[in-house]
Amino acid sequence: MNIIVAGCGKIGKAVIATLCSEGHDVTLLDKNADLINEMTNIYDVIGVCGNCADCETLEEAAIDKAELFICVTGSDEMNMLSCFIAKKMGAKHTVARIRNPEYNDRSLGFMRQQLDLSMSINPELLVAQELYNILKLPSAFKVEYFSRRNLEMIEVKLKNDSPLCGKKLSKLREKQNVEFLIGAVLRGDRVIIPDGSFELAAGDEISIAAAPADMQKLLKGLGILKKQARSVMILGGSKTAYYLSKMLLASGNEVKIIEKDTARCEQLSELLPKAVLIGGDGSQQELLLEEGLRSLDAFVALTGMDEENILISIFASNQNVPKVISKVNRDEMAKMAENLGLDCIVSTKSITSDIILRYTRALNNSLGSSIETLYKIMNGKVEALEFKVLNDSKLLGVPIKDLTIKPGILIAGIIRAGKKTIIPKGDDVILQGDRVIILSAEYRISNLADILR
Repeated sequence: MNIIVAGCGKIGKAVIATLCSEGHDVTLLDKNADLINEMTNIYDVIGVCGNCADCETLEEAAIDKAELFICVTGSDEMNMLSCFIAKKMGAKHTVARIRNPEYNDRSLGFMRQQLDLSMSINPELLVAQELYNILKLPSAFKVEYFSRRNLEMIEVKLKNDSPLCGKKLSKLREKQNVEFLIGAVLRGDRVIIPDGSFELAAGDEISIAAAPADMQKLLKGLGILKKQARSVMILGGSKTAYYLSKMLLASGNEVKIIEKDTARCEQLSELLPKAVLIGGDGSQQELLLEEGLRSLDAFVALTGMDEENILISIFASNQNVPKVISKVNRDEMAKMAENLGLDCIVSTKSITSDIILRYTRALNNSLGSSIETLYKIMNGKVEALEFKVLNDSKLLGVPIKDLTIKPGILIAGIIRAGKKTIIPKGDDVILQGDRVIILSAEYRISNLADILR
């Protein structure tokens, strides 16, 4: 597809990298000529320097031939205006980054309709939702939902003392009273789609799929259940911190936010009257200890600096805080954080690029099925996709054991009409209207039929 991306900040760069890896023809717009030169040297893209809301700049970028226009500058208003103009000038689909909390659901829906936006994305809200999911299920370092929360997929890292180490998957399944699937294992840098004879080992990162109603019972049965976090300390008063605090407070959690900017601290205290706001420098260890760090259930580092988030998260871990989460955007810093022992890291740009990736795949889809959800799991080495099965799919009515599925691909779940969650076995079949969850470690899947040889 011909795609134009306006804005070459952290989010824009991640989106451009994802789209280029998918083979799209990408044109990028930005006012900063140095950023344009940097990106055109790294990727096979066309760069246009100028204002993305300027008609002449958009004409130079061939907006009338764009199948998708994505605007992710730092200004919500600029993003909305640029998408409105781009649509009027011929862009088929438009996506705007809109992250200001003042644009609530009602006003955002109105603006999307009036501006004819195909989609709006709020990276900070997306990150907050992921953080909230993890805090509600602290045994995992990543939690994803499929088919309107009818199937849950979590990632767990096995430590040396994990009761799962040395266990074969077939033996684990025999001992549990709930249906579940360990669909992928990351061992070192190698991804494995395991069979029943596979034996788990310390250091493995495993992906577990089950119905949400069964997940707590399953984790308890496996001996790896941790209690939900009730008291949470958040370092940094960002938009993400605001969204996360709002979710936690609505669920009855105790929330304490440490923010060194006095004006922002006062603003948050008005917006979040049930939260405890502490004005101070969260990088000072004495302050964290004075505010009860050691007695917390969870600590979340959400400052704008990766290095500060990592260092303070390590300190929190050393104080035996049960759950520590750190926001780290740069890939090289995320790898360093993992090597230093932080196993729960979230990235704003990764979550946003996943959303864009899902949308572009859906636009390219054929009629046999449609992508509903797409996540990158196992450090980005595996794609987990949800498809809605339409009436001309090649897989309809055929037992899974009789399908010639490509290696490195697994059918991880089927959601049937009536919200029935099926962890599939060889005799199960796919029916029209099902939602099917696929794990792919080796292939780019745009259509459900792509899983067949």
